[in-house]
Amino acid sequence: MSRLRTSRRLALVVPAAFGALALTALPALATSGPAQIATSRTNGVAYLKSLQAADGSYAGSGLSNEWAFSAFAAAGTAVVDVAPGGDTTKNARTVYRNLLATSGWPSAAPVVTDYERGTLNAYAAGIDPARVSASRNLVADIYSYWQTAEPGYFGPSANFNGTVFAALALGGARTQAGGVRVPQALTDSMVARIRANQHVDGGWTYSKAEGDPTALNSAGDVDMTGAAMAALCVSGVPRTDADIVQAKNFLKDKLVATTGAFNSLYGVNTSSNGWGVAGLNACGINPQTGDFLTVNGKTPVDFLIANQYNPGGGFKYQPSDTAPSAYSSIDALRGVVGGGFTAAPPVPVTPGAPQWVAQPAFTTGTAAKLALTLDDGTGNLKVCSVAVTPTGTTTTLGDVLAAATSAATPAGCVTGVTPSSGTGAVTALNGKANSGSSTWKVSLDGSAFTGALREKVINVGDTIALRLGA
Repeated sequence: MSRLRTSRRLALVVPAAFGALALTALPALATSGPAQIATSRTNGVAYLKSLQAADGSYAGSGLSNEWAFSAFAAAGTAVVDVAPGGDTTKNARTVYRNLLATSGWPSAAPVVTDYERGTLNAYAAGIDPARVSASRNLVADIYSYWQTAEPGYFGPSANFNGTVFAALALGGARTQAGGVRVPQALTDSMVARIRANQHVDGGWTYSKAEGDPTALNSAGDVDMTGAAMAALCVSGVPRTDADIVQAKNFLKDKLVATTGAFNSLYGVNTSSNGWGVAGLNACGINPQTGDFLTVNGKTPVDFLIANQYNPGGGFKYQPSDTAPSAYSSIDALRGVVGGGFTAAPPVPVTPGAPQWVAQPAFTTGTAAKLALTLDDGTGNLKVCSVAVTPTGTTTTLGDVLAAATSAATPAGCVTGVTPSSGTGAVTALNGKANSGSSTWKVSLDGSAFTGALREKVINVGDTIALRLGA
């Protein structure tokens, strides 16, 4: 793996995403049919299980193997069922949840992609990312990196990958009931930034291109094109959209006819191929037919399977390699089984293990965070993480708004609330008052907007959206 690719992967702290794609019947020329894919899945899952440490862990420094959770979920294996030597007390989900809940995770100097990685993998593992523990809300952690001066970006805009993975995480890691938990106004702002960073050739790279003609006219890369198109599709953009079609054509133009590989900026390799295929999968574009079946009868999935060791199950990074790569094996297996950059957790087979685990309530006196957006209808969207210390197992909207005036990251999310105490309807926020049928309304975890009452009960992990409108 090249120095450039290694440093880039560490910065991305990678992705993943959205339900397995049911592949249609394959053309006669394609070499990887359903039976080959099934074998690849079985052997690939076995290899990823071998990566588990004796203490049940996957997460570690560098290119963390916790990304295996997104591949497990896409392949139909529940992370809670992955345990060393069958010791269910050390199952991978419980060990990962305990790690996420520690105050020292992810590091002393975290970046937004740390929390996006955690969100995508927690979701795939069956951990509600907004309710990891009484003190850990990964959705709120992501919200804290909102760029007030450049709305729509998360983390420094120069590192565009932080915004791509914000969209993947906030759109892909849905509620336990399968709903999108963030408001449309936030989704729209991220989509606008992703579109603005698409290069002239239809691709994307991990760095910002918006407003820079030189960057926009430079070559896109397969990896980030797969991630960015997936981010758009998980945000609700249809595969017929012009920007998705351009991205698809970009990937098509990178195909190597003899192998089905994508010729990426890092050369031909399974990780780039896996990301490209994951983008197609997330958009419901079959990587085994049509534009992705070459004149030699090869597809990107054929290339991935051709570089898998069987029965060992691991995948090479490059065809010339003589040993499997853990990271490439995760990327490749996700693509082969039809996954994107995360997937809903399968129902476990371990007796008594639930599909989901989540913190059920606030813990009195334990500091917590809540994700909050405020949309006054003028395009001035506010996004922040609000620090609260509840005095009971629930709190109220009035108390959250009061906390947001002084304990929000970024600051300035809420500057004023009317009334400032008591109960009843919120009549003004940030100087914007109710007027006629245009009133302040609230939504929790993507629910329908209803009148914003100060006494509205707020539970642990609720994603709160406020909107002024009819």
